[in-house]
Amino acid sequence: MNKRILALLALCCALLLGGCAAKTGGKVGEPALPQPENTPVGTGATSSPGRAAADLVPQRLARTEEGVPVLAVYDVDKETVEKLSVEDYLPAVLAGEMAGDWPLEALKAQAILARTFVMQFVSQKESMYPGADISTDIKEAQAYDPSGVNDRIRDAVKQTRGLVLNAGGELPYAWFHAHSGGLTARAKEGLDYEKAEPGYTQCVKGMENDEAPPEAASWSATFTSAEVLAAAKEAGAGDIAELTGISVGQRGESGRATTLLISGKEVSASAFRIAIGSTKMRSCLLESLKTEDGQVVMRGKGYGHGVGMSQWGAYAMAKEGKTAEEIVTHYFTGVTIDQAWQ
Repeated sequence: MNKRILALLALCCALLLGGCAAKTGGKVGEPALPQPENTPVGTGATSSPGRAAADLVPQRLARTEEGVPVLAVYDVDKETVEKLSVEDYLPAVLAGEMAGDWPLEALKAQAILARTFVMQFVSQKESMYPGADISTDIKEAQAYDPSGVNDRIRDAVKQTRGLVLNAGGELPYAWFHAHSGGLTARAKEGLDYEKAEPGYTQCVKGMENDEAPPEAASWSATFTSAEVLAAAKEAGAGDIAELTGISVGQRGESGRATTLLISGKEVSASAFRIAIGSTKMRSCLLESLKTEDGQVVMRGKGYGHGVGMSQWGAYAMAKEGKTAEEIVTHYFTGVTIDQAWQ
């Protein structure tokens, strides 16, 4: 398993109410189609009703001479705070989130989400590290891999410079995941989101093609009774003396389990998945759930919580000639791609 997959899935566990979700699979190595690589993003897009993206940038942030916001980034490896413009910070983030040899339009779509994520974070939250606006710690922020930055990644960041999602005058949660398993999910279904359903999430086709690795498209996992009971307790079911049965309680619009019945007690499927290990129970889109010889055997589709953009779907759409703007607006509804700075 690619170590960046594990890192990003850990972030999914930590940021249920945050932004990001699951890392993609391994590198594909297919060249992008030439036309989308040279297609500018955001051409012809109109501003969302409400405040423009430029007005959503926190005024407390310093700016470069070119007007780009500057972040105080805590680097967990170096244990230091470094001042970086958003555009200088993003390439290492993009390298951590998506393979650098993917189609450029998919990388550009991911760059727009990554930029939206960091601006939404610094607008609404504080870093756990004193003196920092954000960090390279996946417990609060996006993956960060300076060693993976290449010319294609730099180009994706450059071609989307200053572009973020604008959802009616607010910066949305820029959720994404590795593979939808066929259909994406709204936030309440996929993330057990406690607030009102955001107006920009939707249940749509994931658009993945057969180039996605088998372990991203479908999965199976086996757990001991002790593991299941411990995860159920952590997910809020309380102490259960014995595993007498496990089944899907309720399902959401996309078919994902929203609750599980474990020894007759109902528990959030999303919380259970995080508790038992999201790199093992890779989604809540369960096809089979049963007990065999004292163990629980699960089979399912997809990888990640399913909310927002499917990375393997973005890959497939880019291979078909779709632009970054078309990719992003397929997964998020009621949003525009807006210029926060030049």
